[in-house]
Amino acid sequence: MKLTGAEIVVASLRDEGVKHIFGYPGGAALHIYDALYKQDALQHVLVRHEQGATHAADGYARASGKPGVVLVTSGPGVTNAVTGIATAFMDSIPMVVLTAQVPTGLIGDDAFQEVDTVGITRPCVKHNFLVKRVEDLALTIKKAFFIASSGRPGPVVIDIPKDITAETTDYSYPETVDIRSYAPVCKGHPKQIARAVDLLLDSSRPCIYTGGGIIQGGAERELTSLVRTLGFPCTNTLMGLGGYPSSDPLFLGMLGMHGTYEANMAMYECDVMLAVGVRFDDRVTGDLKKFSPNSTIIHVDVDPSSIGKNVHVEVPIVGEAGPVLAAMLERIRSLKRDDKPVAISKWWEKIDHWRSYRSLDYDRQSEVIKPQYVIESLYKATKGEAYVASDVGQHQMWAAQYYGFDNTRRWINSGGLGTMGFGLPAAMGVQLAHPDSDVACVTGEASIIMCIQELSTCKQYDLPIKIINLNNRYMGMVRQWQEFFYDRRYSHSYMDALPDFVNLAESFGHSGVRVDAPGDVEPAIKEAFSQKDRLIFLDFITDQSENVYPMIASGAGHNEMHLKPSSSGEVPLERELA
Repeated sequence: MKLTGAEIVVASLRDEGVKHIFGYPGGAALHIYDALYKQDALQHVLVRHEQGATHAADGYARASGKPGVVLVTSGPGVTNAVTGIATAFMDSIPMVVLTAQVPTGLIGDDAFQEVDTVGITRPCVKHNFLVKRVEDLALTIKKAFFIASSGRPGPVVIDIPKDITAETTDYSYPETVDIRSYAPVCKGHPKQIARAVDLLLDSSRPCIYTGGGIIQGGAERELTSLVRTLGFPCTNTLMGLGGYPSSDPLFLGMLGMHGTYEANMAMYECDVMLAVGVRFDDRVTGDLKKFSPNSTIIHVDVDPSSIGKNVHVEVPIVGEAGPVLAAMLERIRSLKRDDKPVAISKWWEKIDHWRSYRSLDYDRQSEVIKPQYVIESLYKATKGEAYVASDVGQHQMWAAQYYGFDNTRRWINSGGLGTMGFGLPAAMGVQLAHPDSDVACVTGEASIIMCIQELSTCKQYDLPIKIINLNNRYMGMVRQWQEFFYDRRYSHSYMDALPDFVNLAESFGHSGVRVDAPGDVEPAIKEAFSQKDRLIFLDFITDQSENVYPMIASGAGHNEMHLKPSSSGEVPLERELA
């Protein structure tokens, strides 16, 4: 069967099982858009900006576990998409990005709307392709999906010149693909696993630290079984929330710069650390010289380049999280060691003492709306079952701290790149992946403006997202750092001339509600989520002075956290912020 290159793109996506494509048309992509017009197997979602397309595909992938698919035109279409590609790359999100390119004969001539797509995207993709023959197109698409979703996932770019989409060839989509130079390791080395288990069983102050690798690897069941079998404390990174149930008493909360006191102190004082699917990011470790100084580290990761990159690792295990944890659990059970919960009882006594600091407490009697209370009310109204997409800033940290995630793929946020504007388009992708589920976008007045145009996309496709805008009239995290480190010189962090978000939402055809009083928070959220067929923009006017606590300052260790000052202004730890 002979097809044009454009028809091959559409047929390949269909045969790959793709249901949704997020994109924006342009001259170099018109052959592909014409092929999309002639079929109904794939739904194309027309965003209002290419960055919105990449974030929507990213949210779709995070919530569904399937690669998100993007289609953009050449030149500015590509450059507008780079931020979203980099966002997915930093968080290891599977995505296939189809970029149109000027005709082959014009490449390198500075043609209209030409950019070096392969060169521009090379630093922020798992792999990229420039298709030079129409005969290679179907196989290249198959390779892209395989690379994007296997091993450590990531975005793959396929750059397709316009003339390639017009040429014809026989079409056959491969069922499998073999790439000689690419063979991700699945199972860990048995001797390393045995060594790791022996260290864990002989420890007196163990800690299990997991990240996004648990989510991407679908290893939440294996992790939960391992933690509960051992009775060890477990903490998640920002990217790993939901990998272990937050309501379980063995869970210490999130760790890192804004992690709980008990999680950070347990990491600092542990003697054996099992790290699974993590990068030892600087927001987690703090000062590397002070990070867990007396710990023997076991690191499990599917990407060998991540092991030993930032910290010294005594027991490296390369492999997928699920199979490795299953093998560890099998060995633990075969050894029939029943003494571990008793052996670490003193360790749990110490952890319970750290918990007594109640590091996430806040003023619940405030006469102005506290952002933490809004997130707690969101949790209550949705019974912890909503998909929560967030933007980046203080609101992101409060959502991570106060919305308890018991399940994977419910927490959708830009962790590694920290991309403002991510929340709304990501929520669109989540809603399309789970059309019958509650989806919330937690954002701030600075972040939501970044991709506010996607309210138009939400209207076109009837996406009933609930926007939770924590409006403190500042770039909150910037203001917090300026308060702590720049002697309250709030340089350009105040958001002057903000729109009326209620009227703005209504101008796009949605409903808007402004909430000023704490007593109106719960009723407003409850009423919003009762309306299943429309987008509601909830504009909460929150305390401008509220900061995110705990906080580890730059250059500090986990034992040097800054907790929320008490009513007397005292900080109940050894050191205040430098």
